[in-house]
Amino acid sequence: MGPAPTGEQLRGASGGPEVIPSLEGTGKKGKKASSRKRVVTGSQAENLLQPVKLSRAELYKDPTNEELNRLRETEILFHSSLLRLQVEELLKEVRLSEKKKDRIDAFLLEVNHRIKRVPSTSESELTDQAWLPAGIQVPFHQVPYTVKGSFHFLPPAQVTVVGSYLLGTCIRPDINVDMALIMPREILQDKDLLNQRYFRKRALYLAHLAHHLARDPLFGSVRFSYINGCHMKPSLLLRPHGKDEHLVTVRLHPCPPSDFFRPCRLLPTKNNVRSSWYRGQNPQEDGKLEPPTPHYNTWILQDTALGSHVQLLSNVLGSALGLKDGVALLKVWLRQRELDKGLGGFSGFLVSMLVAFLVSTRKIHTTMSGYQVLRSVLQFLATTDLTVNGISLCLSSDPSLPALADFQQAFPVVFLDPSGRLNLCADVTASTYHQVQHEARLSMALLDSKTDDGFQLLLMTPKPMIRAFDHVLHLRPLSRLQAACHRLKLWPELQDNGGDYVSAALGPLTTLLEQGLGSRLQLLAHSRPPVPEWDISQDPPKHKDSGTLTLGLLLQPEGLNSVLELGPEADQPEAADFRQFWGSRSELRRFQDGAIREAVVWEAASLSQKRLIPHKVVTHLLALHADIPDNCVHYVGGFLDALIQGLKETSSTGEEALAVAVRCYDDLSRMLWGLEGLPLTVSAVQGAHPVLRYTEVFPPSPVQPACSFYEQLREQASLLPRLDKPCPAYVEPMTMVCHLEGSGQWPQEAEAIRRVRAAFQLRLAELLTQQHGLQCRATATHTDVLKDGFVFRIRVAYQREPQILREVRSPQGMISLRDTPASLCLERETRHLPLLTSALHGLHQQHAAFSGVARLAKRWVRAQLLGEGFTDESLDLVAAALFLHPEPFTPPSSPQVGFLRFLSLVSTFDWKNNPLIVNLNNELTVEEQVEIRSSFLAARTRLPVMVIITPQDCKNSVWTQDGPSAQILQQLVILAAKALPVLEKQLMDPWGPGDIRTVFRPPLDIYDVLIHLSPRHIPRHRQAVDSPAASFCRGLLNKLGTSSLMPVLGYDPPQLYLAQLREVFGDLALFFYDQHGGEVIGVLWKPTSFQPQPFKASSTKGHMVVSQGGELVMLPNIEAILEDFAVMGEGLVQAVEVRSERWTV
Repeated sequence: MGPAPTGEQLRGASGGPEVIPSLEGTGKKGKKASSRKRVVTGSQAENLLQPVKLSRAELYKDPTNEELNRLRETEILFHSSLLRLQVEELLKEVRLSEKKKDRIDAFLLEVNHRIKRVPSTSESELTDQAWLPAGIQVPFHQVPYTVKGSFHFLPPAQVTVVGSYLLGTCIRPDINVDMALIMPREILQDKDLLNQRYFRKRALYLAHLAHHLARDPLFGSVRFSYINGCHMKPSLLLRPHGKDEHLVTVRLHPCPPSDFFRPCRLLPTKNNVRSSWYRGQNPQEDGKLEPPTPHYNTWILQDTALGSHVQLLSNVLGSALGLKDGVALLKVWLRQRELDKGLGGFSGFLVSMLVAFLVSTRKIHTTMSGYQVLRSVLQFLATTDLTVNGISLCLSSDPSLPALADFQQAFPVVFLDPSGRLNLCADVTASTYHQVQHEARLSMALLDSKTDDGFQLLLMTPKPMIRAFDHVLHLRPLSRLQAACHRLKLWPELQDNGGDYVSAALGPLTTLLEQGLGSRLQLLAHSRPPVPEWDISQDPPKHKDSGTLTLGLLLQPEGLNSVLELGPEADQPEAADFRQFWGSRSELRRFQDGAIREAVVWEAASLSQKRLIPHKVVTHLLALHADIPDNCVHYVGGFLDALIQGLKETSSTGEEALAVAVRCYDDLSRMLWGLEGLPLTVSAVQGAHPVLRYTEVFPPSPVQPACSFYEQLREQASLLPRLDKPCPAYVEPMTMVCHLEGSGQWPQEAEAIRRVRAAFQLRLAELLTQQHGLQCRATATHTDVLKDGFVFRIRVAYQREPQILREVRSPQGMISLRDTPASLCLERETRHLPLLTSALHGLHQQHAAFSGVARLAKRWVRAQLLGEGFTDESLDLVAAALFLHPEPFTPPSSPQVGFLRFLSLVSTFDWKNNPLIVNLNNELTVEEQVEIRSSFLAARTRLPVMVIITPQDCKNSVWTQDGPSAQILQQLVILAAKALPVLEKQLMDPWGPGDIRTVFRPPLDIYDVLIHLSPRHIPRHRQAVDSPAASFCRGLLNKLGTSSLMPVLGYDPPQLYLAQLREVFGDLALFFYDQHGGEVIGVLWKPTSFQPQPFKASSTKGHMVVSQGGELVMLPNIEAILEDFAVMGEGLVQAVEVRSERWTV
């Protein structure tokens, strides 16, 4: 079962004035209502933002000097007052309070005292670790175990606080304080650079500290962890005891004295891990050099430079509050995008150093505001590719310093510190930096657009990998990467990374996949979960236990339709490389221009199969080049496709079937344009059905009714379902609007116009039959046409008819214009709906994933039994907003990621205080959107609960006028908020998503009564979320033939039964049903239905008369109502399940 909210939210959906309930947790974070907000009486305005009412004196009061200065600052340093307020509120939230700082400082002082009191040990060989107390494990993988050198513990020569806490740039919620422990020179030797000796001494130093500090009652937790995921550099985590346990985490980093090791020995071209020691090989033969160990050298340099880096940042940031604010904002920006996690992440330290670099190059000034610093850094990242041109903080011209080219040869990303010897970005992969660049470009575009919600999208919206990338793949188990290293001959990389085969293989694997995916790929990113901390009595986690390597693919929509990888001509020297890269998939092919080329062709007939070609590319290349079989690659890209696949369409998600129906519609349109004999010519033919905008959940298929299932009415050329047969297949006609040219001959009265339209409907049917041989059936309001197995419903429209329906004549004979239900309905059907269908049809042409996203969204809403509360058009527009306004993401290129964003949008959008603006065809200007938002707040109490604005509908939200109610919308918000984390967790599970249909199953335990239906009479039974293995024959022939009989249209017994229930018992209960094969109707009693009503002979339906206090009152007769449920649905209703424990009369 899916997540089940309480039933009370749905109960008040009618009866009394409709109110807008508090949608807690769905609004924008950080936005507080003004304390001067006008007081509004009545529940309807509860929790609404209201314009501030000021007296005339307040309105025209002269600004004070302080206010003038603040306005001037805002104009210079921010682009709006709102943005300044939002930034200030965010900084207040993430900064440490002074009170907490005092408590942390007191704890740090105690930690310092405890560390200096740890006793010394006697000297012993590095391999002789018997002196370690029982129950303490060395936090280091000692492979190979044998190594030269000796060790003894001495208290640190100096203990200093380093990092963001000291600089005042750390942010909540996780407060980490880094303490550098400078190890005495007596512990270290000159040759500790070699063969991991320094790192092993460092680990033993921590192990001894851990043993003594763990016994101290000051600490509630003493555990090991890796620094930024680097397994060569463990740290010791200390947390306070008692109520301050979650106040702070102190991380201890043993370091050598800054001048102990000779810098020339740690250049990126030097080797400090001998092959003879690490690989057990004989000493290198003459002429063969040891491979350099740039990462190994960098990790030692990082420890020696901790103090100098803190000093640099302290000098730069100093008293410049704007720079500190900027660093804090950048850290929030990185955290929301998950860019600062694990080994190779773009950490807050790197951002701080980048700010220092931009200050040194005068691209940032110390007087800038935090917002300007944020913009400047993002602009630099968006326009500077450090994988091509590195940067340096070093101002020295010392010729002994290594050249920038040496670093570029050793590392993918280069950013040198002031010494000119340490690459700050040594652990950052090219993929990570390109992801940072990509996010910076998106963020700059967002800031430049100056939208009202730019702050919310930039800094308050999380971007988890599963929601940011179209496809995701997990490599598991990680131990397979060990074989990949052998296959790719990565022994030097393994030697450099201390045996970390994941880090060694990551760069080559991402390069391999980027080359193979080519034009299909916009961005490839990777995610390595942080290695969890571990107890001091446990061995450190092995590489294979450090989680899963996850890759995210951001696809290029333009490249997804191709099934061909075109290679060089056969006689070119590059052809051999192409064949070697693609292996057996490469083959010679002759093309239409006569060229004979190497090529790779992927088998994919449907759009859904083409979307999954990257899966084939990835599995083929990993198996060919890295010995990673396809069962070790868990590819997440099409798991949700099954929810919108027809019974016989396991290889397609229906886009092709929809295209067939659209082509048939285009043919019929041309026939209408070319009809001869109509009194007026056709001026326009427009589609007005979900099929014609590619958003019908289950596309129609051409139908050929089996006559044995029907009684034939020959005189009407019609069919009638037989009672002794199962319900026939559901056939829904596709509506199209046929506009006729204007003429002075049209009557000016509504009734006369209806009669003329009826005549045109008859004439249309007659001419289509005569000139094209189509089977037609005309009525006064429409003409049904059977063409190629599809049924189209043509409605003739006259453009002035809505205007005439607005005319209201007063008793004095004066004519005034006023919207009426009839005029609004007609305008919606003949003007708004065709325009919307045309716009969304165009959107699908631009974004092929739109169809799948919209259909998945509607399938989920209807599966929750809430489909009746939302029009097709309103849900289509919400899906369209994901493509037209994707910020902070890019438009989805797969239905999976689009559906996840749909759930996120529904659950987090502030429906109460904001309209959802869907700017179709980009017709609304920024100024017009600002005007729409301001007029929305003024008119909020008169507007529907859910307001969706389009360029053709800027004020009224026509698609939500009839629903949903406040309670239905709140129920949808709650269900979406619960479904999103469940589904994301399933898709990010590296061992498989389990039952992906879980979030589509409705929560039935909230209903008071369940009416179970017979599958025999559910025509769309096979469309159910849990599709039955077998169902009833629905009277369709497999092959199309020439039929002179119109199939039965719109015949759906559950829907007809539902309409009767609502008509008879709508004042007592609410009814919920999934039109796509649902077997259950959920019933909720309205709260008012159990309240005693005064006796009235005219309204005793469903009630019984009882005496209370000497008066006759009416109460619902539940037993009779339940019996009526079964009687009204005789043959259709299997059982009525009463959950009387949920309610009492």
